[in-house]
Amino acid sequence: MKVLSKVAFASLLAASLGSGSALAADQQFVTIGTGGVTGVYYPTGGAICRLVNKGRKEHGVRCSVESTGGSVYNINTIRGGELDMGVAQSDWQYHAYNGSVKKSFIDAGPYKELRAVFSVHPEPISIVARKDANIKHISDLEGKRVNIGNAGSGTEATWNVVWNAMGKTNKDLKLAAQMKSSETPGALCDNKIDAFFWLVGNPAALNKEATTTCEANFVAVDGAAINKLVDKYPFYGTTVIPGGMYRGNPNDVPTFGVLATFVSSTATSADTIYAVVKSVFENFDAFKKLHPAFGHLTEKDMVTKGISAPIHEGAMRYYKERGWM
Repeated sequence: MKVLSKVAFASLLAASLGSGSALAADQQFVTIGTGGVTGVYYPTGGAICRLVNKGRKEHGVRCSVESTGGSVYNINTIRGGELDMGVAQSDWQYHAYNGSVKKSFIDAGPYKELRAVFSVHPEPISIVARKDANIKHISDLEGKRVNIGNAGSGTEATWNVVWNAMGKTNKDLKLAAQMKSSETPGALCDNKIDAFFWLVGNPAALNKEATTTCEANFVAVDGAAINKLVDKYPFYGTTVIPGGMYRGNPNDVPTFGVLATFVSSTATSADTIYAVVKSVFENFDAFKKLHPAFGHLTEKDMVTKGISAPIHEGAMRYYKERGWM
């Protein structure tokens, strides 16, 4: 049985409906891979699709969102041709393009067709611990029960980079749990784990759930090993989890993190990416209001920070039109 491409299918559909439906052949259907529905990636994809679909009569692009396992899954699935675009951490954008992380990308080789579109919100590492576990610093996680992120996720991959940079392996934990992020606040408050690790834009619903359901504190992620890691890679940056944002955590907690980025590949047309990018930046004030994590975004930062693969041709076209490149 012959399988039709999206373009061929659209052309066949237009022909079957008659000349009055010629626009059907020009429709581009794109899917954005995001993350779990309780994180920030899913509403990020939804916000982008909302603005794209608002103008689909003008540009012909129709956008949908898929909840996925996160960064690494999205990049690998774009590479496999099953997703058109996706949200990914800036570090995994870098590692995928360069093929530089064992298990995640080295075996597949550098993904030189990967393209950056823009960056979105900062994603600091959040380690949330039970207060009775007496975990104040990341080094205190040794011998504890820690959720390190679901298998194959960007969270798990980042955990391995950070923990290994401190000279540790998962054998140094009492338990390396791999639950989905949505399960972690309940597990923490039910005393099934002592802490959970993830990267997320703040304020985050799961952080709020954990700190309001039980007594929980954020864990400092700093020190010589962390500073060396941040200095080595341009996609990392130090930051804080603001004091007072979550119950029981009145003081700033030092940490570091990455940026959420929007990626695609050379397989997605320049016209499609141009339409997506234009939809976001021509409605930038509306975009910033679609999630609290977007409130402090600027156009300049979005097109320059966290970009660790070549910028997609379609995005570059728009940025040059605006005089940003």
